[in-house]
Amino acid sequence: MQRTYEIMFIVRPDLADEDVDKLVATMETNIANAGGSITGTQRMGKRRLAYSVRKFQDGNYILFNVEGPGSVIKEAERRLRVAEQVIKFITVRTDEEGKRLDKVRKLRESHVKGQGRQRAESEAAGGAEAAPAQA
Repeated sequence: MQRTYEIMFIVRPDLADEDVDKLVATMETNIANAGGSITGTQRMGKRRLAYSVRKFQDGNYILFNVEGPGSVIKEAERRLRVAEQVIKFITVRTDEEGKRLDKVRKLRESHVKGQGRQRAESEAAGGAEAAPAQA
């Protein structure tokens, strides 16, 4: 089953840009070889860390948007864990959040200004024709 994930990892601040590019390219090929696809890559640059991580105060932030099964994420996390350049990483599943946001968006679109929850409930109950017409 294809799911969407966000993988954010922080790279050591003392790495050269070429080394960061090489790490990103390696991660992209590893994810592709594992059966996933990267829908987006975002380099957020060097930022201050909230707390010291491995005696570093700064880090280069990189965000991947990945589609694929859980085995792809497991392999990507394994590779991030053993990479010396990576000081921290986190993976978040975003497809459930997307479904929830779509549901909220549809609910908001169905609401008419000034009519609120009562109209939505009547439409859900099949009483759309009972709702007053807009002027």
